[in-house]
Amino acid sequence: MFSLAFMRNAYLAGTFIAIICGTIGVFVIARNLSFLTHTLSEIGFAGAAFGIFMGWTALSGMLIFTVISSVIVGQMSVKQSRREASISAISALFIGLGILFLSLSNQTSSYATSILFGSVIGIAAGDVLRVAVLSGIVLLVMLALYRPLKFDSFDAIGARVSGLWTTAISVVFLVLVAMSVSVAAQIVGSLLIFILLTLPAAAARYFVHTVSKMIGVSILFAIVGVWLGLYLGYVTNLPVSFFIAAIECVFYFTALGYQRLHVGS
Repeated sequence: MFSLAFMRNAYLAGTFIAIICGTIGVFVIARNLSFLTHTLSEIGFAGAAFGIFMGWTALSGMLIFTVISSVIVGQMSVKQSRREASISAISALFIGLGILFLSLSNQTSSYATSILFGSVIGIAAGDVLRVAVLSGIVLLVMLALYRPLKFDSFDAIGARVSGLWTTAISVVFLVLVAMSVSVAAQIVGSLLIFILLTLPAAAARYFVHTVSKMIGVSILFAIVGVWLGLYLGYVTNLPVSFFIAAIECVFYFTALGYQRLHVGS
């Protein structure tokens, strides 16, 4: 398997993706933004379609659309009461735009399939480099923002009372989520990005109870899911995204079972 260049590239890119998704996901779950990650995946679909229409790379289009949209959503949904309505409106708009750009680009249906479900074969060395650079940027910003972000995510009332710039933190965090969505699409596609950004972290919180340990376990679950998904996709010639989704679901339901047994005991 590793004699093939595209599989080596897929494992390298997948490792970076798993690390940033496992890290970001802990705060996505803490801030109750699972629905937003699904919306950003749909916005990423529109961005990738726009990039293809313009003759750019799909990643470039996704970055532009998701980053701009995350800033807009961050400004519109500061109040919890407005969050779902604003996200739903933006989601509906960008699904339509994605379909429009694909139809205008005159590309075959394989392009749409690659955007929606990922394409391991299409990952080149240049893609790995771009993923590595973007992942490094996300992790460095997360490291610099770690303490105030943790405070705001797990004690929002206390953060506001203490005078923390919660709105600015929210916008920066949403930009990081947008970058993670764009990067992760290289492996799992825009349709299933939210799986890596939510399920590993959601499972981790049932096994450990400190933020640092949650991040570690979440990264572990994400890496195992990506690595095993790539291997199973290689040996069966079935979609990698299916196996990643199935593995992460197994982790999550196992965590629920563990929690039930633990609470019952």
